Amino acid sequence: MEPKTTTKAKYLEQPSERITGCEAIVRSLIAEGVDILYGYPGGAIMPVYDELFKYRNEIHHVLTRHEQGAAHAAQGFARISGRVGVAMATSGPGATNLITGIADAQIDSTPLVCITGQVPSHLLGSDAFQETDIVGISTPVTKWNHQITKASEIPEVLAKAFYIAKSGRPGPVLIDVTKDAQFGELDFKYEKCTGVRSYIPVPKINSESVKAAAALINAAKKPMIVWGQGVILGEAEAELKAVIEKAGIPAAWTIMGASALPTSHPLNIGMVGMHGNYAPNKLTNECDVLIAIGMRFDDRVTGSLNTYAKQAKVIHFEIDPAEVNKNVHADVAVLGDSKDSLAQLLPLLNENSHDSWLQEFKDLYAIEFEKVIKNDIHPTKEGLTMGEVLKEINIQSEGNAAIVSDVGQHQMIACRYSEFNKTKSNITSGGLGTMGFALPAAMGAKMAAPEREVVAIIGDGGYQMNIQELGTIFQQKIPVKIVVLNNEFLGMVRQWQQLFFDKRYASTEMTNPDFVTIAKGYYIEAKRVTKREELADAVKEMIASKDSYFLEVCVEKEDNVFPMIPSGASVSDIRLS
Repeated sequence: MEPKTTTKAKYLEQPSERITGCEAIVRSLIAEGVDILYGYPGGAIMPVYDELFKYRNEIHHVLTRHEQGAAHAAQGFARISGRVGVAMATSGPGATNLITGIADAQIDSTPLVCITGQVPSHLLGSDAFQETDIVGISTPVTKWNHQITKASEIPEVLAKAFYIAKSGRPGPVLIDVTKDAQFGELDFKYEKCTGVRSYIPVPKINSESVKAAAALINAAKKPMIVWGQGVILGEAEAELKAVIEKAGIPAAWTIMGASALPTSHPLNIGMVGMHGNYAPNKLTNECDVLIAIGMRFDDRVTGSLNTYAKQAKVIHFEIDPAEVNKNVHADVAVLGDSKDSLAQLLPLLNENSHDSWLQEFKDLYAIEFEKVIKNDIHPTKEGLTMGEVLKEINIQSEGNAAIVSDVGQHQMIACRYSEFNKTKSNITSGGLGTMGFALPAAMGAKMAAPEREVVAIIGDGGYQMNIQELGTIFQQKIPVKIVVLNNEFLGMVRQWQQLFFDKRYASTEMTNPDFVTIAKGYYIEAKRVTKREELADAVKEMIASKDSYFLEVCVEKEDNVFPMIPSGASVSDIRLS
């Protein structure tokens, strides 16, 4: 949904006017182009909600059923649109309920502005009703936070909040506003923030570093690219594709980078990481030049750092200087925005192909297909597999759906087997691994991109962590598609218990409710699939529906996700069974 530009311009251009702090908050949001926000009212934020009611034709407030749901919905909104997501809550428990979503946004570089109400300033520190030091609590998990105690601060602070959240490496910002600041008056005039002293969001690109990177790539015999979400955040998809194709370099992705390059591209060699593809993991330790683009060498990608790519020269394209040499030493670091960096690199690269090197990836893929993939998507067993469900969704959506996955086995299966034709199509909780993420995030994604098919892939465990958001879907009439892959276990934990704890399934088996009946209780069309012959028609019906739809697929209880790199092991030790 595009911001209402005429309204936005009105508040940016008008002369100062005497208004209350709570109205200033709403007008500031409108000036920033906010037309949808997610939240839950309460005493300390009630003045702002009263103003939102007056401006309800200009900002659509979505009443979620839990503040964590509001934060995740704002994340989904931001991830698919590239805009800043906005969430709002009251003080105390309302504010603390946002924290998980804020922490998730911090580690996954998602731009959010979260606004919380606070007790009146004269009561700060007195343990007043629903008082919590949310600034102190949120400091470790925000890009910036600030408490407003005077109405006059509101326009400048909110302008700064939106600038910081979106600029450079994006992230969440929390603004806490005392109740007296909301009631106070100010001469309101809004000016967008264009810079903050001592804050350099995008480092200047060093041309010598780009030349050094190009020289290493041109001389490489076995180069390999691993790209992450930085490509998507930097809108550098076209530049990535051009670099890969000109230099003929096999390219792999982290789960946060998925969909920046179409799945079908001949140089797309699959996913790296603990449950990634066999070839890119294995050959990480055989390449001679490793080019990392917009990724942070997370432990789930590298495995043991003591053995990770020690034979390779490492080139790191990165916007955040803190990530360079943090986990993996870079022989050449190119700091800057990925779009500009790759654009400068492209003309320095030689036209090349690495056919014999690419063939090594194809040969290992053939091994993985025979030992893993074939059994996941063309199973001979009686029970349904998660992989064949994703395969059917690919067929019915023609690879154009945005897949929003929760956390667990189904997440890895969704990332491995979804076909992506468009960027910003894989929305998941990467760094924090937040169960309960997918249902509210899918709501936000669908509201931000109503023209896109949005399918949430969720396990039976994570689904029940934010199942209450079915109420939001019903009330807001959000036509999101919800698929629960039900194996009656906390599947990923059970897999580890099977492999490493002698099958002691401690507190992982689930006795679940009737999910279909619950969905129907929220007036959402629902169906359960238990047999293979029912699957294709059910998925076709779900995708064809113009309304929200719930599909439960009962899958094999003790299937495992492979390949798998055991925790702390080398990427070379990846297991196929």
